[in-house]
Amino acid sequence: MKTPSHCRSLSKIAVLALATAFSLSAAAQSAGDNIVNVGWFHLYTDDSSETLMRTSPSPGPIAGSSASVGNADTLGIAFTHFLTDNFALTADLGIPPKFHLDGGGSLAGLGEIGTAKQWSPALIAKWYFGDKTSKLRPFVGLGATRVWYSDVELSSSLQRAVTAPHNLGVTGTATADLSSSWAPVYNIGLTYNIDAKWSLGFSIAYISLETEATITGRNPAGTVISTHTTSLTLDPYVTFLSLGYKF
Repeated sequence: MKTPSHCRSLSKIAVLALATAFSLSAAAQSAGDNIVNVGWFHLYTDDSSETLMRTSPSPGPIAGSSASVGNADTLGIAFTHFLTDNFALTADLGIPPKFHLDGGGSLAGLGEIGTAKQWSPALIAKWYFGDKTSKLRPFVGLGATRVWYSDVELSSSLQRAVTAPHNLGVTGTATADLSSSWAPVYNIGLTYNIDAKWSLGFSIAYISLETEATITGRNPAGTVISTHTTSLTLDPYVTFLSLGYKF
């Protein structure tokens, strides 16, 4: 027959085991953990542009010209590895968003003047506040991104504007090259841990970003007849709403 003291000892062991199991299941992020987040990137551009400059055949500005870059949305993927319970590295990836460029000022009548896809994978070092069992963990981050562009297309209206005046009124073709660059990434956010495996995340990142655009016009025979340059400042704010899974 079990004595009361023996029952009390078994009860203490059971409570201790239950507490241990609970603390393990409640561990949200700790050293060595890997987390994959999948969600929605929204890019809001705080944009501006310099006057479009003609560099050949006769150098000079296109008076009153400007351009604006629209916002964009895309699927985002982030991979985070915790080096300690509070310090982590995150690689941000995703499907390249497509940006639309509209003419402004003296170019406003051209409407949309071009589109381009932006590639901007980023590596961000993050500091998470709280401890590994916290349900809600704010974080701050600082990192860098390499930005380049693909599928750059100019509208027929812009191609006509930069070629016809230099080809006796005959429209040619024009292409654009956008410079690539490194840019800093400033990041803040929150993670809400649903359970030991699943979490919800929301973050805002700011990227200080500028690109140089060179537009080359050609006549129907393919001979270069004009070149134009401008500088575009995008400075996007990027929000990321995501679902995370720890493994």
